[in-house]
Amino acid sequence: MTRAVLIPFALTLTLPACGPDPFNAPTSGDEVQQRAQEAQTARRRTGAEIQDRALNRVIRAVYLCNNGERLSVDFDNPREMATVRNSIGEAVDLRREQTGSGIWYRASGHELRGQGVMATWTADGREPTECRAVD
Repeated sequence: MTRAVLIPFALTLTLPACGPDPFNAPTSGDEVQQRAQEAQTARRRTGAEIQDRALNRVIRAVYLCNNGERLSVDFDNPREMATVRNSIGEAVDLRREQTGSGIWYRASGHELRGQGVMATWTADGREPTECRAVD
């Protein structure tokens, strides 16, 4: 009987050591807002860090097109390629082309070209369609 009483008591003594006490967390709107702003400020990256990260990794974007198609695009920046997958799972690899601004990828009758959140998708043998990035 003594053992059953000691175990729950021991657990209550060790739980507060696992992290901040939720009963002492700030609850006023100003304190909560200040903590949120401090957390966001601490995680911000410089422009150079963001650019380096974008240029040295694969970035996925999802586009919704005017013809009803949904495209998932993996931009593999180190390899200068993009893989475009349509709604039914067909995939095509495109090579990056030089452009003054924006993106331009193409290969074997397929082309993805755009700037900002807008792009034009041309699939082999089909009319081009306008698409908008949603992610």
